Amino acid sequence: MEPFDKVTGIVAPMDRANVDTDQIIPAVYLKRIERTGFGPFLFAAWRFLPDGSPNPDFVLNAPGYQGAKILVAGPNFGGGSSREHAPWALLDYGFRALIAPSFADIFQKNCFDNGIVPVHLPQEQVDQLMAKAKARPGYRMTVDLETCRISDDEGLDIPFVVHNDPDTHEFRRHCLLNGLDDIALTLQHEDKITVYERVHGIQ
Repeated sequence: MEPFDKVTGIVAPMDRANVDTDQIIPAVYLKRIERTGFGPFLFAAWRFLPDGSPNPDFVLNAPGYQGAKILVAGPNFGGGSSREHAPWALLDYGFRALIAPSFADIFQKNCFDNGIVPVHLPQEQVDQLMAKAKARPGYRMTVDLETCRISDDEGLDIPFVVHNDPDTHEFRRHCLLNGLDDIALTLQHEDKITVYERVHGIQ
């Protein structure tokens, strides 16, 4: 997993609540076994018209939001099924940070395991950032995981957490900063695992 320090980039506003994983990556595209290649199908039902052409009314198709790295969304982002393909699609598209008042639990865990930072902010601050991104396509800001602050070149400075539980926040922040998914965390104890296997005749 790629470590996350901070990201500076264009902010895309998705002013919708309860965006679920089937909307993030529709089930029809879940035929690949690799983690890559899902970006072109991100939000496919919204991004494309029935004839396959880009939907001009969808935010990610607007010129000012091309190449966005930060997504601001409504509450309960990532609900629905537990498919890990949802963060795969977001990451493959180019998003490294998601900002919302709340995230579905399993989706949030999948973000942690794939190097995407889920930024928790109160609704009023999300509304503030949403308004900035809507009013000025191409608006940029920085999500800094070292300091746990969001900033822009206009004096914005907002603290954030990646999990509402303080202990979980620090653990997940450590893992994201160091690129540690569940496998990498386990392999930190590889020497002890090797000894155990030898003692018990597993090797």
